Amino acid sequence: MQPSALAAPQELDPVDLTRYPVHEPGSSGWEDAVRRARAQLAADGCAVLPGFVRASWRDRLRTEGEAVAPLAHHETAVVNVYNTDPDPTLPADHPARVRMERGNAFVARDRIPAAALIHRLYPQPAFRAFLAACTGVPELHELADPLAGLCLNVVGDGRSHPWHFDTNEIAISLLTRAPEAGGVFEYCPDIRDTTSENTADVAEVLHGRGGARVRRLVLRPGDLQLFRGRYSLHRVTEVRGDTARHTAIFSYSTRPGVVGSAARTRQLFGRTLSEHGGSRAVRVDGLLD
Repeated sequence: MQPSALAAPQELDPVDLTRYPVHEPGSSGWEDAVRRARAQLAADGCAVLPGFVRASWRDRLRTEGEAVAPLAHHETAVVNVYNTDPDPTLPADHPARVRMERGNAFVARDRIPAAALIHRLYPQPAFRAFLAACTGVPELHELADPLAGLCLNVVGDGRSHPWHFDTNEIAISLLTRAPEAGGVFEYCPDIRDTTSENTADVAEVLHGRGGARVRRLVLRPGDLQLFRGRYSLHRVTEVRGDTARHTAIFSYSTRPGVVGSAARTRQLFGRTLSEHGGSRAVRVDGLLD
C-alpha cells in the first residue's frame, strides 16, 4: 500500500516535488529518487539531482544570493590541501607541503537571512531525512557550527577554490548562480578513508598526475549535488567573466555536535565564535582535516 500524500511544509515550496517528493517518504516517487541518487553515489562518488529547485523559484534563489554575496569574507591565502598550518617536520613529498593559492569567499550562516530560501530549507526535517536516505546513512544532523553549517560560496573572476577536503562527511550543495565560464567542479571520489590519508594518491593529484581519478562536473542553477566531501579531494576551477559563481553549501554530519576547527573557521570566515574553541572530540575521525 502506498503512503497517503502529505502536505508539504512551506519550506519545501521551491522544490520540484513532482520529481523529488521529499515530503512523501516511502512513496514510489520518493523511493525512485533515492535509488537514483544512491546509484550515482556508488558509481561516481557524487550524485546530482538536476532541477531540484523549480524554474519559477530560481530567480529568487539567485537574487537572494546576490544580496548577501557582498557580506562574504574575501581572503587570498596560500594554503595546503588540508588547510592546516605549515609543518616542517613532515616529509618533503607529503601533500601538506604543497602550497596553493585560495581566492574564494564565504558568507557565513549567521549573515544569511532566516527568510532566505536556503536558510529555510537547510534544517527542514523532511529534507534532511531524504538526504540521509540518498546517502545511505541512518540520520543526518545539522552541523553545530554556527558559521559553517550553511554558507554561500562566492567565486569571482580569476578566482578558484583549490584542492581540499571538507570538515563534514557529507556535503550538499545547490548552485544558485552559474559563472560565464570556468568554475567547473572537479573531484576524486573517496581518495582517503577514515583510517588512511592515502597521501601518495593525494600528492599525485596535486602534482597534476591524477589522470582518470579526477572527474569533472558542470552544474546548472537549481541543481542539488550530494558529495562525500570529507573523503573525496575536490576543487572548483578558475572562474572567468564578470558573473561570480554562487553555491549554497548545506553541511551535515552523521553525528551531532560537529564543529570546524578554530584555524579552519578563521581561514574561511575571518573570525571565530566561542563554539570553535573547544575539544575536537566531536570530530568523526582522526584525519588531518
